[in-house]
Amino acid sequence: MSTTTGTTPEERFLRAPLPRRLLSRPELGAVVGAIAVFLFFALAADSFLRASSISTVLYASSTIGIMAVPVALLMIGGEFDLSAGVLVTSSALVSSMFSYQMTANVWVGVGVSLLVTLAIGAFNGVMLTRTRLPSFIVTLGTFLMLTGMNLGFTKLIDDTVSTKTIADMEGFPSAHDVFAATLTVGGVDFKITIVWWLALVAVASWILLRTRAGNWIFAVGGNQDAARAVGVPVRRTKIGLYMGVAFGAWISGQHLLFSYDVVQSGEGVGNELIYIIAAVIGGCLITGGHGSAVGSAVGALLFGMTSKGIVFAEWNPDWFKFFLGAMLLLATLLNAWVRKRAEATK
Repeated sequence: MSTTTGTTPEERFLRAPLPRRLLSRPELGAVVGAIAVFLFFALAADSFLRASSISTVLYASSTIGIMAVPVALLMIGGEFDLSAGVLVTSSALVSSMFSYQMTANVWVGVGVSLLVTLAIGAFNGVMLTRTRLPSFIVTLGTFLMLTGMNLGFTKLIDDTVSTKTIADMEGFPSAHDVFAATLTVGGVDFKITIVWWLALVAVASWILLRTRAGNWIFAVGGNQDAARAVGVPVRRTKIGLYMGVAFGAWISGQHLLFSYDVVQSGEGVGNELIYIIAAVIGGCLITGGHGSAVGSAVGALLFGMTSKGIVFAEWNPDWFKFFLGAMLLLATLLNAWVRKRAEATK
């Protein structure tokens, strides 16, 4: 829409001074925090700057970041998913048990797992939009059901709490190469999850900033009723966002399976909070309508640097969650301050 001066909001943003443009970016606080944490551990731990250490940090960040990206999009759309952590385990269990029980090529199990995982994501979205219940209640129910199903089906089928090994089955080597390979660059080993993570950040950023669906996500998260009034497909957008979280869970679940070739049915509980924390640290608002995929990546990087930096510095790892909680509070306060500054300079 044009203004009286003949310029669009995007043109005015590009013409604005650089400090004002920086203040308007949701990931600014996370970037500042990431730089501070990086410098801190670079000084506190001699081994932190080694290439192998950077690889370890990136791997830890990627395992969180793969899920933090779709969770961030969901939060921008104004919703939560408390089932995201156990859904990763469900995805791995379905893939493993279907392949083993049906004596099929593991790629068949991978495909079935994708369909089942996406169906669970769609279930969350449909339940949310049909019942109008808060996403907290809907996904808490899904979390509890999946937690019980993961344990119940695993013990029923395998008579134990973990799956049988599928490492000797047809298709395992190629699936391992796709989901759990180690790439050597300049003599340093990097996990392929880093590639998956960066690809998801790129695709999610393109969706948010360059597509109509991105406008719908921001509109739904900002004001659902107003978005519906101007023709935004609210129901379809929210279902799509939950299916996006499910897709991230599928990737993470396959990595879990093909890294260790067996899966413990009780894994994943509590990880959903880590994904949400990474998104919030990256600039996503709890109330929706604000955030970025890049910010979630920076939030995941902060998580990786802190979790591994404490180890490299040879500190007691029992303090990790204290630092994580402190980062969450500081990042939230900094993001709120940045938003107020950005609004004041408009």
